[in-house]
Amino acid sequence: MVTRCFKITLGKVQGVFFRDSTKRKAADFDVLGSAINLANGSVEVIAQGSESGVNELLKWLQVGPEMAVVERVDEVAISDDLEFNDFTIG
Repeated sequence: MVTRCFKITLGKVQGVFFRDSTKRKAADFDVLGSAINLANGSVEVIAQGSESGVNELLKWLQVGPEMAVVERVDEVAISDDLEFNDFTIG
């Protein structure tokens, strides 16, 4: 199991159902974690699951839902001792 954190910045990622769509896609890939809006207009996604599931979610994050415009996805360091029971949005 791997835990990775992605920040989706630039483009249009708030107000386009990005977090809710991410939660649904995460379920498709058996990935747990969270998606939250940040004050600077970006979205932070923490993904925990199999390496292949997290990689598939990352591929989707680089495109996002239909109304989103994703220009950049950065991976940021995160503690690997986090444990999730679900995928939450906040």
